[in-house]
Amino acid sequence: MADTMTVPAVLEQLAALEDPKMRAANEKRGDDHGINLSRMRALAKQVKTNHPLAKELWSTGETAPRLLALLICKPREFTADELDAMLRETRPPKVNEWFVSYIAKKSPLAEEMRLRWFDDPDPTVAAAAWSLTSERVAKNSEGLDLEDLLDRIERDMKDAPARPQWTMNETLAQIGIHHPHLRARALEIGDRLQVLADYPTAPGCTSPFAPIWINEIVRRREG
Repeated sequence: MADTMTVPAVLEQLAALEDPKMRAANEKRGDDHGINLSRMRALAKQVKTNHPLAKELWSTGETAPRLLALLICKPREFTADELDAMLRETRPPKVNEWFVSYIAKKSPLAEEMRLRWFDDPDPTVAAAAWSLTSERVAKNSEGLDLEDLLDRIERDMKDAPARPQWTMNETLAQIGIHHPHLRARALEIGDRLQVLADYPTAPGCTSPFAPIWINEIVRRREG
């Protein structure tokens, strides 16, 4: 697609992938696009990494172009202010999920952004901070005050909005899984707060309820 690397040409490609049934299904989850994500990824492979094009696609404000933008951009080329502005615009769930997973977590500014976003009053922003915190708990917890994180989770998770509640719960589970000396406290907090205890879980999948999640992953690891 080297000769068609323009926003109109890419938008035409995206429009061709629209499926009304897929849109109806996605809209039930808050995602206003009708493109099968496997086809979106295939298109991204054709377009290849193109950061300037990605920024133009993002500026359209449309969900499908933004999803493609997140697949073809270069995370390390965004400034801190650009990351902040982008996160605050990620209202559709899939755009938010991909931004946090593919951009924020892969940026060399991840720790700077985690600290910048941690106490933000915007639930979408706070949720991203907790997601980055969960990542650090699991992969590189040196310098983190895990006891303080548990204090915050114990105090705030029960009544938190849905997005930060989910990522706080993820952090709780990661503390319990990766830090045995805090496992009993993490399990006790999860049992007492009962956050996501009734979350519907498909057969063969692990419940996001922290005590079940912690115990299942520890069981698998320890045999």
